[in-house]
Amino acid sequence: MSSPRALSPCLALLLSVVLALATLIGGSVVPVWAEFQGVDYTLTNQDGQDFSGQNLAQTSFAGAQGRGASFAGADLHGAIFTQAAFPKADFSGANLSDVLMDKVDFSGADFHNALLRGVIASGSSFAGADVTGADFSDALIDRADQRSLCREASGTNPTTGVDTRLSLDCG
Repeated sequence: MSSPRALSPCLALLLSVVLALATLIGGSVVPVWAEFQGVDYTLTNQDGQDFSGQNLAQTSFAGAQGRGASFAGADLHGAIFTQAAFPKADFSGANLSDVLMDKVDFSGADFHNALLRGVIASGSSFAGADVTGADFSDALIDRADQRSLCREASGTNPTTGVDTRLSLDCG
């Protein structure tokens, strides 16, 4: 596993810009982004790593690679996954609430029974992802991804009791 690093000035600037833009457009922004205090795996290779069940709240995986990494049951709320690649990663049962995951490759990832409430996932790819029982309430997802996810979406999240298709606004 690559060693975590201190938050880079460049990433801090990016987070400030995201916070300012979201405030300007009237969106709600999770305070943890403004007060980043998690571990920093920015621009690291986490392919195949096992983070199962770990507390990774407010952790940065910005620009990281994590093909086949396991985050099953992990607490990732408020984390940053922007411009990263996590194909075939296992996020089953993970708490990804309020995560910034824009421009991320989640193709073939497992989000079975995961919480994705309030995520910002614009420009991300969920092609072939398993979202059975996932809760996407209040998530910002590109329309094309939303339609694609709705084709396969089913189940009810065991934690929130929310129907996956309803949380994706499948109609």
